[in-house]
Amino acid sequence: MRKFTYIAQSMRVVFGAGALACLPREIELLGATRALVLSTPEQAPDAKRVAQQLGALAVGVFSKAVMHVPIESAREARERARELGADCAVTIGGGSTTGLGKAIALESGLPILAIPTTYAGSEMTPIYGLTEAGVKRTGRDMRVLPRTVIYDAELTLSLPLKLSVTSAVNALAHAAEGLYAQDSNPIMELMAEEGIRAVSSALPQLRHDARDLEARSQALYGAWLCGVVLGNVGMALHHKLCHTLGGSFNLPHAEVHTIVLPHAIAYNAPAIPAALVRMRRALHTDHAAAALFDLSRGDDVPHSLRELGMAESDLDRAADLAVANPYWNPQPIEHDAVRALLQNAWEGRRPA
Repeated sequence: MRKFTYIAQSMRVVFGAGALACLPREIELLGATRALVLSTPEQAPDAKRVAQQLGALAVGVFSKAVMHVPIESAREARERARELGADCAVTIGGGSTTGLGKAIALESGLPILAIPTTYAGSEMTPIYGLTEAGVKRTGRDMRVLPRTVIYDAELTLSLPLKLSVTSAVNALAHAAEGLYAQDSNPIMELMAEEGIRAVSSALPQLRHDARDLEARSQALYGAWLCGVVLGNVGMALHHKLCHTLGGSFNLPHAEVHTIVLPHAIAYNAPAIPAALVRMRRALHTDHAAAALFDLSRGDDVPHSLRELGMAESDLDRAADLAVANPYWNPQPIEHDAVRALLQNAWEGRRPA
């Protein structure tokens, strides 16, 4: 067996339908008494309900989380937490809200309790992202890792099918790249394969009945595992491209992951034979890249960067940004090849 290093991250996970009822207990277990509840504007009603459930344990609601965590939004949220004397942050929503909580924790050290309502996976990672002057900067810091995560599939029942699909493929991307990460290990590979299996098997059931609680639970379970992988090993070309396209061109995070993933896997395929064995087994297919493309077909899910409003004239700049700083990838990073990948993603071609 090969040599490897595995570092367990200290987190508490409460999983199950109806688990949100445990929230006051979990706040008290953190030793907190003044929680600031965070959300996007769209999920403000959910945040207010959470604050009401907490009663005296909540000091307010900040419902201004937005995609890619602009530095201005982060500063406003930090100031609000300071003014209210908050001693923890409760995030309810997807990656944008979790990211805002992390931006607060990065400077203040406030503990985070995350309540995911999508399959983004950010709640399982010490990775943060901030966008300033059109450039998204990411980093790792254990201060931003949520202390507690409550996974309640009932909170995902109203997630629109289109968003469910793109969010689920976003989760799959974490596990797919984790399978060939430079610092991967057998534990992460087990979690990655199981995460891909659980999420990909849940999607057809959700298409049949979007309110199938068991399918929602399977998807959330798989997303949890995929998020753990993201939080423990490094990512490669796919995630670099998605951060570039999202932060520099303001494209929606989950949709970009959904569009780019099949093309990134096809790009790396010659260099990742062992990872492809696991992917094919989890997806029940002989053609992983094509299967990932087909997994999101239908349901009004975009399959091209063109559909997201990206101009073809921006592809050269995107390729330049993607190769500007060296980073590890199993297949050599070559400008022309990356530019061709982006062209395929812009046109929405199905990988061969």
